[in-house]
Amino acid sequence: MTTGASESRTVAAQLREVLPQLPRAEQRVARALLAGYPTAGLEPLAIVAKLAQTSAATVLRLAYRLGFEGYPELQQAIKRETQQRYTSPLAQYGTPQEDSDSVLGRSGRVLLEATAATFEQLPEGELLKAAALLADPGRRVSALGGRFSTILAQYLIAHLQQLRPGTVHLAGSTADHAAHLLDMGRRDVLVLFDYRRYQRESIAFANAAAARNVKIVLLTDPWLSPAAAVADVVLPAQVRSPSPFDSLTPAVALLETLIAAVVEELGEVGRTRVAEYDQMADDVLREDDRQTPSKERPPRPPGD
Repeated sequence: MTTGASESRTVAAQLREVLPQLPRAEQRVARALLAGYPTAGLEPLAIVAKLAQTSAATVLRLAYRLGFEGYPELQQAIKRETQQRYTSPLAQYGTPQEDSDSVLGRSGRVLLEATAATFEQLPEGELLKAAALLADPGRRVSALGGRFSTILAQYLIAHLQQLRPGTVHLAGSTADHAAHLLDMGRRDVLVLFDYRRYQRESIAFANAAAARNVKIVLLTDPWLSPAAAVADVVLPAQVRSPSPFDSLTPAVALLETLIAAVVEELGEVGRTRVAEYDQMADDVLREDDRQTPSKERPPRPPGD
């Protein structure tokens, strides 16, 4: 591979980055690859050209633009990504450690490096676009996560509820999600958290939401959830971990940054709502204290 191609970033991430600057014909190729990612990129050159309604030469130009020496090299990169994309914790149990550090030293190094790489590779424009969507008072915001990442969705909504109205964490069953989807439309934003090994229900929900013109902000890993095909904004985070299980530590750092960007976007409106929230929370606690006999009243936790 030439030095122009990035070994640390996925082909999908590179495609999304260059997409706005591409000539129209190459844009069609990039969109065709992203829509069927990663399998579309494993098709023969002629098939990709047909999908994009353009020529084989245009597909090759896009491969060269990304820094590959040709289409076969681009395909090899996608094949390597696909193997990593579906790596399981069991497969990673056999991965030898790079050095003899203690678990404490290794964890500190791995998590710091993964977080730093997340910020280095994060397109600032995508972050600001996501913040603008979440701060828009004319839009309702819903957040959905998977088995582990649901805690990230809950964490985001807990902050947004203090900053703006019209936000909800989608917990519960698939039937509950379907009921929520009935009321979603072009004024809604779905924040989806989906990391390898990707959750079919979450991807299906994102596809259904996109069909209803819902704006979708996807937080995912470097290999990109299949939901990236319908997402308006994609914010990837590294998942490298000192254990066989993927880490959410970089994703939490990215989420904290997104919340900070929303705070900046809201400005004085957000500060006013936080002040009202704090006052209301104090009023509720005082009312609870008045109604609870002193012998039954639990001690308030520090900081409340």
